[in-house]
Amino acid sequence: MESLDFRSDTLTRPDEGMRRAMAAADVGDDVFGEDPTVRRLEERVAGLFGREAALLTPSGTMSNLIAVGLHCADCWTNPSSCRSPRAT
Repeated sequence: MESLDFRSDTLTRPDEGMRRAMAAADVGDDVFGEDPTVRRLEERVAGLFGREAALLTPSGTMSNLIAVGLHCADCWTNPSSCRSPRAT
């Protein structure tokens, strides 16, 4: 059985089929919401989870940072409103 190494995008190499798919893909600037593939993915995931919107992040670290920031936003801006036991 062939094993796959997913440690880093610098270790994995796309095969010829993936290269063709990448070359033929519709692209745009995802920062400005102009990448149709990213928009379709975000809309599909939002629908799967019954949410209004979804956000694609390029790494788990970035998604974790966003989640912590959203979870702790009240604690940072108004510590007295924070529900965390450590905030008291």
